[in-house]
Amino acid sequence: MRLTGKRVLIFAGPDFEDMELLYPRFRLLEEGASVTVAGIGEPHYKGKKGYPLDVDVQVTEVNARDFDALVIPGGYAPDKMRRVPELLQVVREMNEDAKPIAFICHAGWVPVSAGILKGKRITCVSAIKDDVINAGAEYVDEAVVVDGNLITSRTPDDLPVFMPKVIDAIAAG
Repeated sequence: MRLTGKRVLIFAGPDFEDMELLYPRFRLLEEGASVTVAGIGEPHYKGKKGYPLDVDVQVTEVNARDFDALVIPGGYAPDKMRRVPELLQVVREMNEDAKPIAFICHAGWVPVSAGILKGKRITCVSAIKDDVINAGAEYVDEAVVVDGNLITSRTPDDLPVFMPKVIDAIAAG
């Protein structure tokens, strides 16, 4: 249980990519982390494939200092998440403190809107590669990319290589 004592925040919103939220959540719990799922206004969401999810807290109640790492799942939710100023502030504060920030697929939209990608090497789903390039990042088409505190992947198919890197980064803390 490599992550005992670590606190990890996961963002949730409407139509999150089911596997990109659930797989990390359960892997982190298996490693002993305390996981908090923060919503963007509603107490309940459904994933793109219909999985129901109750959030633990709203992002407006979250303090970045209370967490060791952040995971942002993809799906349609990131397009809504990036419109929440308090959520973007949490991302900026965690980045300023060099805490691990893991994001996959369309979740790249959140750090784009938070303004933290300039000069970074990342991957994401190819549909948003122009957005990350325009935000100043170097886009690469690889299963997982680690650049400093940022850990990125493309799609749910990459989860088996993404999560070991996420867990390593959190454990190294």
